[in-house]
Amino acid sequence: MRRTGPQNYQRNTLIACCGAHAIQDGLVALHYVLLPILAQTFGLNYAQVGLLRGLGYTATVLLEIPSGLLAEKTGERPLILFGLICAGLGYLGIAFSHTFLAIAFFFLVAGIGAGFQHSLSSSVLVHSFEGAGRRRALGHYNSAGDGGKLGFTALFSVAVGAGIGWNWTVVMMAVAAMLFALLVYKLIHSGVPLHGDSNDASSIAHGSRWGVLSTRRFSALGCVVFLDSTIQAVFLTFLAFLLIHKGGSELIATMGVVLALGGGMVGKFLCGYLAVRIGDRATFVLIQLLTIVGICALILLPLSIVVMLLPLIGLVVQGSSTVTYGAVADFVAPQRQARGYALIYSVSNGASIAGPLLFGMLADRGGLELAMWILALLALITIPFAAVLARQDLLQQTA
Repeated sequence: MRRTGPQNYQRNTLIACCGAHAIQDGLVALHYVLLPILAQTFGLNYAQVGLLRGLGYTATVLLEIPSGLLAEKTGERPLILFGLICAGLGYLGIAFSHTFLAIAFFFLVAGIGAGFQHSLSSSVLVHSFEGAGRRRALGHYNSAGDGGKLGFTALFSVAVGAGIGWNWTVVMMAVAAMLFALLVYKLIHSGVPLHGDSNDASSIAHGSRWGVLSTRRFSALGCVVFLDSTIQAVFLTFLAFLLIHKGGSELIATMGVVLALGGGMVGKFLCGYLAVRIGDRATFVLIQLLTIVGICALILLPLSIVVMLLPLIGLVVQGSSTVTYGAVADFVAPQRQARGYALIYSVSNGASIAGPLLFGMLADRGGLELAMWILALLALITIPFAAVLARQDLLQQTA
């Protein structure tokens, strides 16, 4: 009988986690191209748009940490399966809803499903890979999420542009997510032992409950992540609306989001390499300065030029997350990496709740352009917090 070796275990686990991440992030990214259509179909204002996005993220942020703790007892595998099926059911409900309240409820259901993903898959990979292999695996995992965002939004835009109803397009994606959940379940089952299946409690018994090595520095990192995630969430949520405000069609607006997401995927790769050369701190400051320039260009320049610049703007707005998420391991004990990431993902999701809702209310009162000017100012405020990130010489010492 042919036996499966450790490399195949790791490969299957990586495929499963990357696939789950791509699907969950892809479904969440549908907000950026779906919300403008829902707003026009149901006559929603900016605050209601922010509320819909906030509902899903509220469920996600509330469940991020509990799902990680629950996995220590049940294992990650059934929870990841549940998350994918729950998210699929949520989007099925959105597709067949006819009232704002129904849509809001199913956004909440989809958000619950998304809460059973990031910390769980990160935990699976942390316990399936070691050393440099772990860093490479997490890099693949993070980029898979961007690939899902790009793929789902691009497919949605092409399908709607081709005349397929937005609701049937959402149905197809929701069903695909639930079907893939079965494959994910099988692949992770054939992988290496998971955190929840391990009986070695002594490896996590030492240190603080959350494994945070420096509360002050970890809190500062949390502030960086919160502000940076707010900027990204607001930018992507209202980008299509701003393009429409500038005179663009729905197709141009949705494709603009796809261009920005594509730039973001490239940006996360480039920022990883840049951080190795000049350090986390310098990379973050540079990217935030370019983000300010990009947002100002988005406001001031005409539509035709903005569309051409969107890949570059998306690159700098989203690229900084590679630096911030990569720094988490510097502040958390090795045995508590999963909990550390759960905390940071919760902070990020919290920003994705508050940001679009608050900026949506601001846009209703003062206009969308004023909200974007304030977003540029927020990017400037993040720069002093970069002091907590490692310099190039510190990165070389820990390499």
